[in-house]
Amino acid sequence: MIDIRPRASLAHRDHSWLDTRYHFSFFDYHDPARMGWGALRVWNDDRIAAKSGFAPHSHSDMEIVTFVHSGAITHEDSLGNRGRTGAGDVQVMSAGTGITHAESNLEDEETTLFQLWIVPDRAGEQPSWGQREFPRSERARGFTILASGDPQSDDALPIRADARVLAATLGAGQSATWQADPTRHQYLVLINGRLRINGHEAGARDGVAITGEDGIVVEAIDDAVELVLVDSR
Repeated sequence: MIDIRPRASLAHRDHSWLDTRYHFSFFDYHDPARMGWGALRVWNDDRIAAKSGFAPHSHSDMEIVTFVHSGAITHEDSLGNRGRTGAGDVQVMSAGTGITHAESNLEDEETTLFQLWIVPDRAGEQPSWGQREFPRSERARGFTILASGDPQSDDALPIRADARVLAATLGAGQSATWQADPTRHQYLVLINGRLRINGHEAGARDGVAITGEDGIVVEAIDDAVELVLVDSR
């Protein structure tokens, strides 16, 4: 089953400093048909104005993955962590028993990013934060695993969930394959361009909900197409 969810069908909120689209129910948007997909609970497509950001706020028992695709985001938290995550790179925050953090765009340009929330397999553990660079050149060879519940085997950032977050960058006519388990759930979003997913066409910022597929073959229609995929229980 492949369900294309056009960008225009997503909930949209414009707060001047933050222009965002919600793939699933979030904050003041509630749709019983879009409460998550597998362990994936939130996928927000954010555009954050220069010199602005999210004031300190708290989370608990959630795996929060941020993929930056332009600009940069600077993180500060109650554990004393501070770091800047730039375009193409990823940060992961395991909220655990509780953590307070702020996310700021300190740049002179707009920052665009995906923020994903994944429900953890276990609760009550100590919070943590980490980041890592993932060069686009690596993703040009196909899917690269960015974050994983099996981080050592996958050479990825750790999350406390039976899930993987992947990305790929493809030139026109190029394809990549993910050997999916049909009992699991996959959710894919394009950053730019057009793509075919098992023969179904999707465009920039569309969401694609997938389950029941033995494999996922993505083929770029346009050049330099970037995408992010979550595979979860």
